[in-house]
Amino acid sequence: MRSRVWIDRWLDWPLAPTLGSGFPQRFRVWSKLPLNLDYEATVTCHASLPIELLYAAYPPCELSVIPSVCMSSATPRKKLQGNQGRMAEIFDKMKVEFVDQDESVQAVADNIHDTGEVPERYVRSEIKADPVIVDAEGYNLPVIDMSRLLNPEFSEEETAKLGSACENWGFFQLVNHRFNGGLLQKIKADITEFFSLPLEEKLAVAIPPNGIQGFGHHFVFSKEQKLDWVDILFLATRPVEERSLAFWPTKPSTFRDTMDKYSLELSNLSVQLFKVMANNLGVNQEALLGTFKGLPQSMRINYYPPCSQADKVLGLSPHTDGVGMTFLLQVNDVEGLQIRKDGRWFSVKAIPGALVVNIGDVLEVLTNGQYKSIEHRAVINPVKERITIATFHSVSLGCTIGPLQELLKAGEARYKVLDSVEFTKGYFSAKLEGRRYLESLKL
Repeated sequence: MRSRVWIDRWLDWPLAPTLGSGFPQRFRVWSKLPLNLDYEATVTCHASLPIELLYAAYPPCELSVIPSVCMSSATPRKKLQGNQGRMAEIFDKMKVEFVDQDESVQAVADNIHDTGEVPERYVRSEIKADPVIVDAEGYNLPVIDMSRLLNPEFSEEETAKLGSACENWGFFQLVNHRFNGGLLQKIKADITEFFSLPLEEKLAVAIPPNGIQGFGHHFVFSKEQKLDWVDILFLATRPVEERSLAFWPTKPSTFRDTMDKYSLELSNLSVQLFKVMANNLGVNQEALLGTFKGLPQSMRINYYPPCSQADKVLGLSPHTDGVGMTFLLQVNDVEGLQIRKDGRWFSVKAIPGALVVNIGDVLEVLTNGQYKSIEHRAVINPVKERITIATFHSVSLGCTIGPLQELLKAGEARYKVLDSVEFTKGYFSAKLEGRRYLESLKL
C-alpha cells in the first residue's frame, strides 16, 4: 500500500520506547513524496551531529525522523535509493560537535558588573595585536540604492556600482530597499523585548545538546576555546516547512508573525539582488539562482552585552560567512561591526534604516574570485548593549559549489569544486577561523 503523508508537527514515535531512556521520546516526521509503508525502522545515534544545521540550510529529505541528538530514518527492506540514501550518507559524514552552549553572556556581564573582572575564557589577547584604522577617511562602505537598481533609467550605472562594491569591498550598504518602515520597527521592538525577558524565559527556547537552533552559545567546539561576548537566537526561517517552531519564542506574542513577514521580505530581496549580480557578472540568472534553489534562509539574532573592559573581549570572532549572501540589520544605534581592509580593521558606520549586505564564501567561489568574501568581526561597547539580526541565504542540498562555467571562458578555475555537504562540513571543521577554509579551496 502507498500513501502520501505530510506531518509537520511533533508527535510520539511508536518505536521510541524501544530505544532506551537515553533517547528522546518525541520526533518530527515529514515527507513530500509517496512512501512505501512496508518499511523496517532502523535507528542510528548521531550524538555528534547538529541535525538542525542541515535543516537550516537544506530542503527536507523524503522521510526523516529527527530528534535533537538522534537521527532515525525509515529504511526499506530493499537498498535505499535516491534522496533517502543520500541523506543517510550526509548525516554519517557530518561530524561536528558543539559543547558548552547553555551559558548566558548577559548573565556573566551582570555578575561582573561590580568587579569588572572578565572571566579568562572571554579574554582575547589578540585584539591588541590587530591594528585598527582610527582615521577611517576613505574607508566608508559603498552605498547601493535599490530603487536605482530596479529603475531602467539608472539600473546600468547602479549595477556597475554594485559590481565594484562586491569586487573591491565584499560589503555594501543597501538603501531604499522598499521595506515597510512599520515592519522594521516591529521586528526591532520584538527582538529587544525578547532579550529583555528573564533568563529562565529565554531558556524556554534554549539550544539543545549539540544543536544549533535556539537561544545560547554558537560554534563552541571545545572547553578550551575562547568564547565570544554574545548571546544568540538562531532560527531556520525558510523554506517555511523546515521551521522548528519549538525554537521560535512565543514572547512577545507578535514575534513569530513579525519574523515570518521579515523573512519573506528578505527572501524576495535576495532574489532581486542575485539577479542583478548575475547581470553584472554576465552569467545566466538561472545558473546563479540554481545554486540557491528553494532559497534556504536562516537568522542569527545577536545580543552583545556591554563590558567595562571592552578592549579585552570580542563580540564575534574574525570570520567569513559560509553562505551566499548575508543581510545585517542594526536593531539599535550602537555600532560594532568591523571589516578587515588592507590588512587592518575599520569600523562600519551604519546608515539609519540601511541593510548592510556582504558576500559569502559561496559567491566568492561561484564567481571564481571576482566577488570577495571579506573577513569581519564584532567588537563590544563599554556602556551600551548592541543588538543585530544577521540573515543568511544558503545553498540548496545536492548542488555543486564551484566556479560558474560561464566565467571560465577567459581563464582557469581558481577554486575546487565540492558538493554542498562537503563544503558545509569543511566550513564548520575549520571552526570559523578567519578566511582559513576559503583559502584552502583555492587551486
